[in-house]
Amino acid sequence: MSNSNLKKNKAYPSVVWSLSAMALVVAGATTTAAAQAQTAAPWPSKPISLVVTYPPGGGADAMARLIAPKLGEALGQTVIVENKPGAGGQIGAAAVAKAAPDGHTLMLDASSFAVNPSLYPKLPYDTEKAFRAIGVIALFPNVVLVNAQFPAKNVAELIAAARAKKDAVSFASSGNGSAQHLAGALFESAAKVDMVHVPYKGGGPALNDVIGGQVPLFFGNLASTLQHIQSGKLRALAVTSGKRSPILPDVPTLAEAGVPGAEVYEWNVVLAPAGTPEAVVGKLSAALQKALDAPEVKARIAQLGGDIQKGSPDAAQVFVQQQIALWARVTKARGITLE
Repeated sequence: MSNSNLKKNKAYPSVVWSLSAMALVVAGATTTAAAQAQTAAPWPSKPISLVVTYPPGGGADAMARLIAPKLGEALGQTVIVENKPGAGGQIGAAAVAKAAPDGHTLMLDASSFAVNPSLYPKLPYDTEKAFRAIGVIALFPNVVLVNAQFPAKNVAELIAAARAKKDAVSFASSGNGSAQHLAGALFESAAKVDMVHVPYKGGGPALNDVIGGQVPLFFGNLASTLQHIQSGKLRALAVTSGKRSPILPDVPTLAEAGVPGAEVYEWNVVLAPAGTPEAVVGKLSAALQKALDAPEVKARIAQLGGDIQKGSPDAAQVFVQQQIALWARVTKARGITLE
């Protein structure tokens, strides 16, 4: 084509531009397709770490090792339980909060997760913003327990004894800010009584002194105290759940015993780092629900007096937020500190 013809063909520049634009579009589409292919890579693509914020041998660790194999089966990948204890769960939680939000690092924590924001003024993470709830595993009620020699045979008599004179009744716990301490504090608020809190360095020593009669009252975990109830060393006055426990069908709830507003549980929750894709959260939730449906998992949780929770990640997130708010109110009202 001659120069004169090029000049006459006014469409030529637009043709050249169109070809260039088409090349850019094709290149962009190729890049987008590559990114989408990477995003759509099979998940999980490697073993999943389930971080437990407490040492081996405890309740949270036992629950993690109970569900991990079943989670692995449902996800088609190995789920490895990794204990990272320390600082009331802060060390493990901080590690998970900083982990890549890709669904390959999870955390199993206990009810103290919701208490820590009220007890520790500066946590190395934002409890309400750093995590995405996957699901609550189960709720475990406490039992209001007195030693066999204590005269109160029911909750009404316990309250009457506590109101008879100042500091008439004391209760033991595994330490300041522990589950037993907080359950006792909530009972005090709901029953409008003041009791003496006796903190121990661990639940074992506290329970032994209640059995021995040194301290009369204990708000204990049902699983760890059941044998002592059955042997007659401890008397169960009430359970702290909203309904009676199948394991102790003759023991009333606190509400039935005249103390509403003191419903409290120990619980375990599975969490992921905030920012984990919702598609992954959904798959993790489905796998957790499947794990909780396993007969051996159901049987073990029932044996421990637990009530399995079946719900969505959003429902679990709301539950955790409600627990954080509850313990913020209780710790403030009762002046609870770690000192």
